[in-house]
Amino acid sequence: MEYQGSCLCKGVTFKVIGNFKSFYLCHCSFCQKDTGSAHAANLFSTSAKLEWIKKETEITTFQLAGSRHQKSFCATCGSALPNLQMGDKLLVVPAGSLDTGLEKRPDAHLFMSSKADWDEALEEIKKFEGFPE
Repeated sequence: MEYQGSCLCKGVTFKVIGNFKSFYLCHCSFCQKDTGSAHAANLFSTSAKLEWIKKETEITTFQLAGSRHQKSFCATCGSALPNLQMGDKLLVVPAGSLDTGLEKRPDAHLFMSSKADWDEALEEIKKFEGFPE
């Protein structure tokens, strides 16, 4: 399988060749801070290959001191980008950075003990196709 991806400003584009082993929605406090939302949605692979197609903007990687928590992002627009972890053995790809459709569904929610207080029964909240009028 081959997946295409990019950041919001399109200054960085990439492709991932191979399959994802797992897809997790992480509710830990670090991922909440990273995303500014209820959780991060990350794909993981120990066999897929990451290839940078275009890097017109700088890619910055932040490693939280005293933890294994790491995030790569476009220095121009701030969009989350893939990175290699655990001595380049684990590819982590933010699901929202993919431009190619993804058939794989999340495997699990992680760190539910840290989830946001307001992260309850969100499927029951009113839904709109765009901004409410």
